[in-house]
Amino acid sequence: MGANEVRVVVVDDVSEAADALASALESDGYTVMTACDGERALALVDEFQPHCVLLDIDMPGMSGHEVASRLRVLHGSDIVLVAVTGWGKADDRVSHAFVDFDYYLRKPFDPAALRKVLRPLT
Repeated sequence: MGANEVRVVVVDDVSEAADALASALESDGYTVMTACDGERALALVDEFQPHCVLLDIDMPGMSGHEVASRLRVLHGSDIVLVAVTGWGKADDRVSHAFVDFDYYLRKPFDPAALRKVLRPLT
């Protein structure tokens, strides 16, 4: 891995959404891997050691919130966690999810907003 390489994991149960976001990030120069469920996301974080994890909140099985909670226990604040969700700002689940997340992006989001979040990692 290169010295300036920023590694990102994208987690979304809709594989097409994860792949599209990964492609956009790769075109911006990030090294990206994807996972479509919480268990795979946790394993991938351990092996890939990303700087940032973009997590869909509303996934079947292990939710993005649960993944974020486990990542905080395992890695503390060493990983930037970004909630990516279609939930509205007034939804109680969003404020609950923010406990473990550094940032929140509502779908569909402007790629420029994500670039602002990732820029400090470069």
